[in-house]
Amino acid sequence: MPVGRNTPVLVFDVNETLSDMEPLGKRFEEVGAPARLARLWFAGVLRDGFALTAAGAFAEFSAVAAEGVKVVLDELPEWSGDVDAAARHVVEGVQELGVHADVPDGVRALHEKGFRLVTMTNGASETTEGLLGRAGLLDFFEAHLDVRGPRMWKPARGAYQYAVEQVGVRPEEAVLVAVHPWDVDGARRAGLGGAWLRRGRAGYPEVMLPPTHTAGSLVELARVLP
Repeated sequence: MPVGRNTPVLVFDVNETLSDMEPLGKRFEEVGAPARLARLWFAGVLRDGFALTAAGAFAEFSAVAAEGVKVVLDELPEWSGDVDAAARHVVEGVQELGVHADVPDGVRALHEKGFRLVTMTNGASETTEGLLGRAGLLDFFEAHLDVRGPRMWKPARGAYQYAVEQVGVRPEEAVLVAVHPWDVDGARRAGLGGAWLRRGRAGYPEVMLPPTHTAGSLVELARVLP
């Protein structure tokens, strides 16, 4: 498939879709908290980012993430320490994450098939560039976008519209790739296709619009996409 302005675009979510966030559990342990709090913390970050967008407000991922660390630590009666320093330590860990094992081969396979690859994250594009740079994958992507542009978090319709506008395609010419059903649903409601990466997770919620493509990994997705 020759790469051109009419070539289908794959818009990649970043947090958990490309990045492996499991090491953040160790960051919580290093500040004296249980590793299990990492998942609760990240769910709270998404909740608060979504809530701000729904209310017509906006805050960057780093700010929401830091406040989220403080909240979960404050709910631990046995925890004591410098909460600001602990929040910085956890959030800084996001800058050091690696990609999932399937990402390098999957990205290369999708690129070889001729797809245009871009990222759109609720985090910061600089973080995405660091993640992909460490994995040797930065040059496979033509753009790294984030929600500071539209000032609204995915799954708001405007976030997806911003992404496709930035790369000069119509929504129907793009497919969002994400591990999160809420992201796939949001993209589909905005007119994009949606590729859901299962990665061993539970079934897709029936209350959401179904994905147009489903795969267990990026390598499998490269085989599934036409």
